[in-house]
Amino acid sequence: VFLFKYANTQTESHPRSKSMLLFKEQLEKASSGRIKVELYFSGTLGGEAEVLDMVATGTVQGCRGGLFERANKKYLIYTLPFMFENTDQVIKLMRSDWGDKINADAVKNGIYVPACGVAGGFRNITSNVKPITKPEDLVGLRMRTPPIDMTLRTFKALGANPQQVGYTETYMALKNGVVDAQENPFSNAVDMKFYEVQKYLSVVNWQLHPDPFYVNPAWYNSLPADLKAIFDSVAESAMIYSDTIWLNSEKDYYYTLRDHLKVNELTPEATAAFREAVKGVWQSYVDDGSFTWDDRNAAMAIAKGK
Repeated sequence: VFLFKYANTQTESHPRSKSMLLFKEQLEKASSGRIKVELYFSGTLGGEAEVLDMVATGTVQGCRGGLFERANKKYLIYTLPFMFENTDQVIKLMRSDWGDKINADAVKNGIYVPACGVAGGFRNITSNVKPITKPEDLVGLRMRTPPIDMTLRTFKALGANPQQVGYTETYMALKNGVVDAQENPFSNAVDMKFYEVQKYLSVVNWQLHPDPFYVNPAWYNSLPADLKAIFDSVAESAMIYSDTIWLNSEKDYYYTLRDHLKVNELTPEATAAFREAVKGVWQSYVDDGSFTWDDRNAAMAIAKGK
């Protein structure tokens, strides 16, 4: 029997966790019990960085969460600010040969990625200070951000004061005034009850995050060929399930936030102003060699079906 310890930082009721429960059920059944899956939710094994380190060393065999640039910097293309018009474009790109190549190249950095989906819908901003209606509203705002370079560069470019706070520590940071605001999909904001310690929700649809399934490559390579095929197949089907339930649930999560917070949505003109304000962020990644404009343009051609 091969033991697969699989962890995340979300509660058991979160869409990501539900897909992990499905993965466990399907994999144990399809492998006739030859692979046993143990699930760890709510950061019980540590934060995202700690657990990803455990996967890299083999202490834990798999996890889901952020820090995708550690697996492959080209995952950052999915996160370019104000790039995609809708989630369908991102899903199409992730499930293309182009997306498969990004997953496969993660093994060069010591992580095997059998499947990648979206980490919820578009990321939006909650704040205690004021609604965000234009780029200038972010100037000086103490914004909680994950330790993701794209997020840090974007909010610095918009004049905010990014503060790196762990996901599981964000609620208390908001409550105690360590930070003024945070950005996440609706699902995460509800799952962590950020609405209890915030006043405003600004629907800015600024970014989406990929959700790679991180697997220790030595553990995966220890499997016989038939179990590798089963593992990959179940990983892909569970990720499709994750995308489906997560994206479908975002509207319900939005309604929950709307019941607690004052909500505003960007006008098309404001969205255009934000896109113009972050153009330098796109260029900075080309300049530092993370990817090329050809990479970005090829991704958008696939996303838009051209």
